[in-house]
Amino acid sequence: MTVDPEFQIHPATVADVPIILSLIKELAEYERLAHEVVATEADLRKALFSPRPVVEALVGRFEGEPIALALFFHSFSTFLGRPGIYLEDLYVRPTYRGRGFGRCLLAHLAGLAVERQCGRLEWSVLTWNELAIKSYRRAEAIPMDDWTVYRLTGDALHRLARESR
Repeated sequence: MTVDPEFQIHPATVADVPIILSLIKELAEYERLAHEVVATEADLRKALFSPRPVVEALVGRFEGEPIALALFFHSFSTFLGRPGIYLEDLYVRPTYRGRGFGRCLLAHLAGLAVERQCGRLEWSVLTWNELAIKSYRRAEAIPMDDWTVYRLTGDALHRLARESR
């Protein structure tokens, strides 16, 4: 797939933090999860640019305008004995979808994974997001149907943490 040469991907800078938060909020709205966004610019600055960053971000720009985002971090596979990349969020603004920009971001991440000698690139997708699922299948990504994601947050996380004391 040929992507418009006006689409450029760059690692996020501190100056990108406000747009990153804006794109995260747009993604949350699309996923019907806007009520869950509590992140602030300060949170993102710390996560992305502290002496020990815990996440990385790529910003996609079309004709200089920020239109896409990929947030990711390293995971580790004990079976492979190698790191992986976990894609937390991939978002392209609605008016720019269907033009290959999302796939371009995914390909860029695949390139980073290979460059960093990672054993895999993985992510989660909402079951109703058919547009994304079709795109991932075209990229030959395989759903991990045998695995179920579990999550601890909020009060449940704090209750379990108290058991460690």
